[in-house]
Amino acid sequence: MPFAPHSRRALLRLLPLPCLAQNGALPAAPASQPLTLDPRRIQSALSAMVDEGRTAGASALVWKDGREAAFHAAGFADREAGRKMSRDTIAQVYSMTKPVTGVALMQLWEQGKFGLDDPLSRHLPEFASTQVYDPSATPAYRAPARPISVRDVLRHTAGFVYGAGDTPVHEAYVKANPLALDIDLREMGRRLAKVPLLYDPGARWLYSVAVDVQALLVEVLSGEKFAAYVQRRIFDPLQMRETAWRQPDNRLPRLAAVYRPDNGKLTRIPDDRNRALNFRDHRLTPGGFGLASTVDDYLRFARMLLNGGELDGARILKPSTVRLMATDHLDPRIADRGFLPTKGSVGFGFDFAVRTAQPQKPEEHRGAVGEFFWDGAASTLFWVDPANHLAAVFFTQKMPFDGALHRDIRAAIYGPGYKGPQGD
Repeated sequence: MPFAPHSRRALLRLLPLPCLAQNGALPAAPASQPLTLDPRRIQSALSAMVDEGRTAGASALVWKDGREAAFHAAGFADREAGRKMSRDTIAQVYSMTKPVTGVALMQLWEQGKFGLDDPLSRHLPEFASTQVYDPSATPAYRAPARPISVRDVLRHTAGFVYGAGDTPVHEAYVKANPLALDIDLREMGRRLAKVPLLYDPGARWLYSVAVDVQALLVEVLSGEKFAAYVQRRIFDPLQMRETAWRQPDNRLPRLAAVYRPDNGKLTRIPDDRNRALNFRDHRLTPGGFGLASTVDDYLRFARMLLNGGELDGARILKPSTVRLMATDHLDPRIADRGFLPTKGSVGFGFDFAVRTAQPQKPEEHRGAVGEFFWDGAASTLFWVDPANHLAAVFFTQKMPFDGALHRDIRAAIYGPGYKGPQGD
């Protein structure tokens, strides 16, 4: 469908470039209540997470009003070795890889390599004959009501699934194993194209393998291997020197251990399993997961977004492209949104959740309307808050995902009673 903003605030994000702040940063509606950041609250929240046995270690880095506003850490990156959580700890960010992939693809959009409403099959012909699962029909598979668009792939409305489940589509996905680490992105696409869609494109929001398809698009459209493209066009210009899918072996001593709750205690996930993603050679460079980074490195990525696509003279995206990515692209008719409502009063842009309203319930995560964010399976989180000129990165290594940690670090940063700009 053609892009159409769904709110006055979304329309403001699409104003011409002369309406930008002079430094190129994203324009922000003034907060109805100024944010007073107290670093002591942040340290207290991190210490409580560790002292209460909810995680082994955690760190938070906050950038506000053009400077570092706070860094604090508590607990251990490796509890058994006595190695503390620190700025140079390397953590696996899992799905925080996704926004990096989205930025890479949107660079190619700026170059005119594709249109958002292009059929996916125009660029990846293997998806031309993909079927959709329809249990009410005979046979149970049919052509989709419309083709998958690139926009669908960017906002998780393509109809793809992600792992095991209780439908024949999930069974087909598991059998195809498109994210096997011993295949490349081209083979990933061939395997995935044979898996039926779970629903018609545009009908539902469902977190999916779509961002790995984005990575394949980057390869096809750029003519360059995905990891090499990201290194050359994002990591090198942003001076993100310690972010990678394959980390050099000499960084292994800085890798954080991952812990999981077990009968009221935290148990260390075996080291071989923890190290497998970043300290072994693989053919697959996933778009949806796999990066490991430091808190400072990832903040440089977040600061670039806060600053409208530029950092320290390196232009990664146009300000208008960042605004486009950070705008809610979900049609109000998309009522089935999977787990997305658990993130709060949000919609979804291109590889980011986008806050559309202040928290509706006391237990919701705090933040400001217009912020955009994403998180990772080991409970990492980052967000960009233009209204408060703020970007934040939270690192911990706890599985399964623990959203309560995000609630608490956000409460510490925004403080009691914070009420930012209201949604439309």
